[in-house]
Amino acid sequence: MSLSRQTLTARMNDGAIVTYSVSTAANGPGEANGSGCTPRGEHYVRACIGADQPRGTVFRGRRPTGEIYTAELANAFPDRDWILSRILWLCGRESGRNRGGQVDSMRRYIYIHGTPDTEPMGIAASHGCIRMRNDDVIALFEMVQPGTPITITE
Repeated sequence: MSLSRQTLTARMNDGAIVTYSVSTAANGPGEANGSGCTPRGEHYVRACIGADQPRGTVFRGRRPTGEIYTAELANAFPDRDWILSRILWLCGRESGRNRGGQVDSMRRYIYIHGTPDTEPMGIAASHGCIRMRNDDVIALFEMVQPGTPITITE
């Protein structure tokens, strides 16, 4: 995953390479707890959350709320940071950089997740997570499993 290009590149099960446009932290790269930054370095998928949920499922605390995202729901809750469709919860592999202490990606709840289709991709605008189009995160979800390596570079 490239923060400077705002892209995530993945190898499909058939060996093909696909590149997705993403949106990472508006605050830029960084590892500190509370920074609102996207952490760099070697990570892996710790948990895959949302299998078999409908597209647009709303999650809070990694649990489906029973809601499906709509424009009306967005208008009713304009300040929510929408986590939709699927969640890939990341865990850092590098002690002192993105794992442990005040730089722990998993304890910071850093995810790759779906976002409303009205949100821009290709620009840094998130609160630290990696946002993707719902169809894209669903497709990526089908390709990964817990333990899948993820590298986040500047």
